[in-house]
Amino acid sequence: MTKRLVIFDCDGVLVDSETLSSRVMREMAAAEGLDFTPEQALELIRGRKVAEWVGQLEGWLGRALPAEFVPQFRQRTAERFTTELRAVLHVRQVIEELELPFCTASSAPRDKIHHTLGLTGLLPFFQGRIYSAYEVGAWKPDPGLFLHTAADLGVPPEHCVVVEDSPVGVRAGVAAGMTVLGYAPPESGTRDALAAEGARTFGSMTELPGLLDRWRAALPAGSAAG
Repeated sequence: MTKRLVIFDCDGVLVDSETLSSRVMREMAAAEGLDFTPEQALELIRGRKVAEWVGQLEGWLGRALPAEFVPQFRQRTAERFTTELRAVLHVRQVIEELELPFCTASSAPRDKIHHTLGLTGLLPFFQGRIYSAYEVGAWKPDPGLFLHTAADLGVPPEHCVVVEDSPVGVRAGVAAGMTVLGYAPPESGTRDALAAEGARTFGSMTELPGLLDRWRAALPAGSAAG
């Protein structure tokens, strides 16, 4: 009987952190002379490694950002998380009732993942099942993080389902040979972008259990064990 695995992204899927992070980025970029709408700021950082979008900012500015920019960004987002961070709506109930094995695989550093999951009360569900791109050396859309996660937990990629909210994350899951479910709440405006990358999209975490049940039911007979 083949094992199954649900791989959750963290930011934007488990914790509602990307909106807060994008606000901090927008404030700091404005101080350097770059203006973004809230939507543009969120699109720039969603699912991406900090060094990548910082490089884009520097390209637009035509100069390097101050050496303290990234440390200050991390500090200010951590402070904002402490007072404002919440779990994604309904995701705790989904996790509590989930019968399949699950984990989280994120492009964020491990300490940030621990911090945000801890603040939202989700950390106990993921102890020992947290995977960071910084430890693997592969960032989405590279499939390496997902492939490492599956291999470490002894599950073939084709028997994994990824829950993602960003185009780069969907691309990584598809490249890894996994089924991808794209979380696209109506206010995010990301449904078409996620679908274009190969995800089956859904707009509320209340829909996720049904989608996972259908995914599991569609697996080959005799290999549907958790």
